[in-house]
Amino acid sequence: MNVLLDTQLYLWYLAESKALTKERRKAIGKASQVYVSAVSLWEAVIKIGLGRLHADPQGLKDGIAGSGFLELPMQTVHTITLAQLPLHHRDPFDRMLVAQAMTEGLELLTTDAQLSTYSHFVRHI
Repeated sequence: MNVLLDTQLYLWYLAESKALTKERRKAIGKASQVYVSAVSLWEAVIKIGLGRLHADPQGLKDGIAGSGFLELPMQTVHTITLAQLPLHHRDPFDRMLVAQAMTEGLELLTTDAQLSTYSHFVRHI
């Protein structure tokens, strides 16, 4: 199965955080291919600008390929899926990730249990 990492999981992966438990590492490691969305970098850069995240945007970008992951760009077809999603969740970045996963047939790995209400494409880990 190909997976899309939510922003938090990607940041934990790059930081080698202890929050990335063995179970979470195993879920990522079992994937045939791991994607990181441009949406996640967009979200991170906004948080950096607000002082809520300390990271280097270029390092976040480089970390995708450096981790053996693939970048998933945001496309207009994803916005069509996004427009059809109910407002179960208010965070626009999380909703964009759900829309991308659904459109691309990827399993979204997330730490946010609330996102599981959207689709079988979302897996809370």
